[in-house]
Parts: sequence; structure tokens; C-alpha cells
Amino acid sequence: MLIAVISDIHDNIPNLAKCLDWCRHNKVKKIIFCGDTTTEETLSYLAREFSGEIFMVSGNGELFEPDRLNSYRNISYHGRAGYQELDGCPIGFCHEPVNIKKVLTLSSQTPDFIFYGHTHQPWLDKRGPMIVANPGNLSGTFHQATFAALDTESGKLELKILAEL
Repeated sequence: MLIAVISDIHDNIPNLAKCLDWCRHNKVKKIIFCGDTTTEETLSYLAREFSGEIFMVSGNGELFEPDRLNSYRNISYHGRAGYQELDGCPIGFCHEPVNIKKVLTLSSQTPDFIFYGHTHQPWLDKRGPMIVANPGNLSGTFHQATFAALDTESGKLELKILAEL
């Protein structure tokens, strides 16, 4: 199964739309979202335009109340740190890298991947059997707009540069 990993939209709906077009074209079934949509308008757009499941943590720049997330049928909200097994692949996620330690307490099973956002910079670090990665940002601020695609069957993780799609 192909999963998109996104972070730091910061209300850039045109970039989000381009990412979601790629997701539709490539039959992405689920999204891991590492926070910072910013406004509820962007959150609503994401939930409306992506028909699959979205697993989300909040970022430090959210301008909506977390209880509003209950109104979106396809969003599973995990607070500041989340853990989800998708297609047999254990995945942790958070917004700020400081919360990676919290992610590791959410399950007795060590995740294969932990994703985080906040820095806007794509990053990959192998820590023993685990990969810790930042998909970059969809807002295109500080660094070019990027997201990641994870194939749960092969374990292959790819960075996607929005300008090249």
C-alpha cells in the first residue's frame, strides 16, 4: 500500500492540491499528517479532497480547536504524538522532533518508521532498525515544497519534490 506523509501545509492550498492530485493519480490510500495545517479551512479542504484515511497530529501553528477534528469522518486525531500500524507496518509520527521520545512510549513495538515535521527540512536518519524521517513541508517556506511516499510492501521511502511533479 502506498502512503503519503505530509507536514507543514501552513494554508498553502495550491501546494496541497498538487500533492493530493499526485496521491489520487498514484492510488494513495492513507495519509500520515505531521501537523501545521494552520486554519480549519485548510483542514476541511484536506478532509474533503482526500477520500482515504488521514492520521494526524497537531502542530505548533494550528489556529483551530482540536475538538473540531471530531467532525471529520476520515481524520484520526492523535494529539501531539501518534502510532499506527498500517498494512503491517508500525509507524510513529509527531510534529516537533522533541516528541519522538513520546512516540516511542505509545507501543511496546518499535516502529519501523517515525515521521516528524516542524523544521520544514527533509531529513532521514537510520537509528538501529528504525528510520526517522521528516517529509519536509508543503508550504514551500524555508525549503522547497516536498512530501514523502512510503510503500508499505517494499519498505521503500521516497521524497517527492512538488516542483518536479
